[in-house]
Amino acid sequence: MRISRSQLEEVVARNDKRRFTIAGDLIRANQGHSVDVELGLEPIAPPDRLYHGTPSRNLASIRERGLIRGSRHHVHLSADTETAAKVGQRRGSAVVLAVDSAGMAAAGHMFYRSTNGVWLTDSVPPSFLAEPGTGGASSFR
Repeated sequence: MRISRSQLEEVVARNDKRRFTIAGDLIRANQGHSVDVELGLEPIAPPDRLYHGTPSRNLASIRERGLIRGSRHHVHLSADTETAAKVGQRRGSAVVLAVDSAGMAAAGHMFYRSTNGVWLTDSVPPSFLAEPGTGGASSFR
């Protein structure tokens, strides 16, 4: 089935998470996910705090290993708790974790921001994570 350029542009424009970008005659995923592509993102200083929403069943593993990218290009982080909660709720009861992104950047971790506003990094060690109500980073130690 072939679609017109205007139909493709409408699909891209209506995507609620702005997952795709059209550049000239090309379309690509903004974060790349599990496809091996060069995203062309430049490192950028993150805000002091970012957030990661995850199903509560993942907490034991996260406490032990931190956030890892798995088969994706990067770990995906949100700038606000509301977005992180929505992401985490996709697969069960959500927990929103706070990320000490300023501390990570000071320790040499790189951050990127995709076209659709998702923050990306290679991994988040447990020492830079905090659970809700624990008062700050390093709460997983």
